[in-house]
Amino acid sequence: MSLRTTLTELYEGETPRAHRFRYGLLAFDITAILFVVGTSFTMHGMTVEVIDALFGVVILIDFSARLWISNRRWRFMTRPFTIAEIAALISFLAPVAGEGLGFLRVLRTVRLLHSYQLMDRLAKDFAFFNRYRDITLATINLLVFIFVMTGLIYAFQHATNPEINNYADALYFTVTTLTTTGFGDITPAGTSGRMLSVTVMIFGTTLFLRLMQVLLRPAKVRQPCPSCGLVLHDADAVHCKHCGRVIHIETEGQV
Repeated sequence: MSLRTTLTELYEGETPRAHRFRYGLLAFDITAILFVVGTSFTMHGMTVEVIDALFGVVILIDFSARLWISNRRWRFMTRPFTIAEIAALISFLAPVAGEGLGFLRVLRTVRLLHSYQLMDRLAKDFAFFNRYRDITLATINLLVFIFVMTGLIYAFQHATNPEINNYADALYFTVTTLTTTGFGDITPAGTSGRMLSVTVMIFGTTLFLRLMQVLLRPAKVRQPCPSCGLVLHDADAVHCKHCGRVIHIETEGQV
């Protein structure tokens, strides 16, 4: 088996080894995010820069592998998630770029969570995720937006704004802006800071409303109808509401 075939199987396959590999990538992404957040509270010395470089090397290898096995490389390179990942890769490999952009690594985590293979695996491995799939994804989307905006605010403000010294300050400002609380104890500096605040208010509110919509709507279960393909049905449905065909919804049995 060639190296390219092996990598394709790991990134896109359905074998147990492929699932373990993608879980490992997800764990690595989360570790990288926690590292970036944690180091924002410390003085950056040689140790942090070495660890940054090690993260960057692993990310570069992973990025190169996915680019190599891609059948549409130009399309792959022009995706928003890819561009954000390149920015994060540069920030890890070149500390002068600032660790703030490294927070965009969270976009790659959500890319993994939205991939069909990992989503399907999570639903099989965790009953909670299978039952509250839509709520989980809506929550993840909102949290990703909050943390990405926090990272951008920290990256563009901490060098010029004395009120934002670490990610906690940037997160506090992001949440108060998103919730329209606006205590006013932290204010953005410059035009870029104000534009980021506008972005948080507009897009953040939209994602928050989306989460509330998912939380408040009646509970549905996922069971594709073999005739029309309708996926969401009432938990006690016997027939498909769209075409009327009898459907057999899998249950976990009486508790």
